[in-house]
Amino acid sequence: MSRRYALVSPCRNEAAFMRRTLDSIVAQSELPAALIIVDDGSSDDTAAIAAEFSASHPWISVHTRADRGSRRVGGGVIEAFNDGYDQLDLQSIDYVCKLDMDLILPPTYFADLMDRMESDPKLGTCSGKPFYHHPETGVPTSEFCGSEMSVGMTKFYRLPCFQDIGGFVSEAGWDGIDCHVCRMRGWWAEAYDDPQLAFEHLRPMGSSQVNIWHGRVRNGRSLWFLGTHPIYMLAIGIFRLPKRPRLIGAMGMMWGYLKAWLARTPQYGDTAYRRFVHRYQLRALIVGKMAAAKEAYERSNAERAAS
Repeated sequence: MSRRYALVSPCRNEAAFMRRTLDSIVAQSELPAALIIVDDGSSDDTAAIAAEFSASHPWISVHTRADRGSRRVGGGVIEAFNDGYDQLDLQSIDYVCKLDMDLILPPTYFADLMDRMESDPKLGTCSGKPFYHHPETGVPTSEFCGSEMSVGMTKFYRLPCFQDIGGFVSEAGWDGIDCHVCRMRGWWAEAYDDPQLAFEHLRPMGSSQVNIWHGRVRNGRSLWFLGTHPIYMLAIGIFRLPKRPRLIGAMGMMWGYLKAWLARTPQYGDTAYRRFVHRYQLRALIVGKMAAAKEAYERSNAERAAS
């Protein structure tokens, strides 16, 4: 089977991290067919570092966007990704990955993901799981990502699946919506808890350019937009209470969700999509997320076969 993959990396002011990310990409056991770095209006040395690597590696190219004046999480990053994706020759690749520029990847990362894709033709998207070094102890610490979603910082997709779901939604919450739509359309999504696929996240998940509180409030708003059931959201808040940052992180997420609810902020999708998500989430409270995801995936495939 062909193993041609392309990376699209939207980034804005990532000079502090991206060199280490690019070094880990260049060191991959199987190099990508293309890496498109989308400089989304950076004001630091992002463009210079990207140009340096592009000059040394012909499969790396840089696409520059005008500075919109501020960082725009969710919609902004997907708009930048889409600009890079539009530069790809889709006839020449089999897989595509939205890749952040604040990661350190193990050397066989993409080869291992493609091995898993080849062993399961219904595996539409997958990833490893991130860890960070604890700021107080320096100990590698898991970011506690579930296994039923490929993680947002390395969304590795089989190209036909990515095209089938219509790409990413240009709103915060896009990195959960895509996996729900995958299962609705009969594709499997998974993040593997495998040491060979563990990668370092240089910026803790849920933080933002402002602070942790701002990031967690934003996360709560995105969970509302995704269509999260209120009971499931309460369970998320309780689960997050002891996680770093203790209490504050959970309260920020709950406040962001509640504010969006009270403001009657529009949610993604139609009633069929939200019904699918609610059924999965309420079932997950009983049997666990992974078991509920498998039930939803199998139910979708059965319904598609019957029709």
